[in-house]
Amino acid sequence: MKYMILTHASQQDYDGMAGKATDKPAWSAEEMAAMGAFMEKFNQELEESGELVETRGLTAPVHTRRLGSQDGVPVVTDGPYAETQEVLAGYWIVECESFDRATEIAARLRNCPAPDHVAASAMADVRPIAEIRADLEL
Repeated sequence: MKYMILTHASQQDYDGMAGKATDKPAWSAEEMAAMGAFMEKFNQELEESGELVETRGLTAPVHTRRLGSQDGVPVVTDGPYAETQEVLAGYWIVECESFDRATEIAARLRNCPAPDHVAASAMADVRPIAEIRADLEL
């Protein structure tokens, strides 16, 4: 079965990774390099095990467009959104034998190097991917 592992961040987190201090400290070049090295190894191990289907990081929320409608008319709003603290930052699609295995894979992300203030609030979600309509039934 396929599962999606989702990670989350805020615009402030993206700013910090870009070296901009906000109310959170900026990441150092060493911290960024350590995170990059971890992610490369993490992805390589998943690829070698045959469990990696796809992975991507997403650009900062400031580059987002939200589509909705008002009175039947499409409405496009540029990000970031003041009411949204965290957004999807990246994802992995893995194919493995069980929900427990997908959870084990996601749990390894807690070892990703990051500044303490980032690591303290880091989280990942694991969700099965619906392959057919029946998978959507509760």
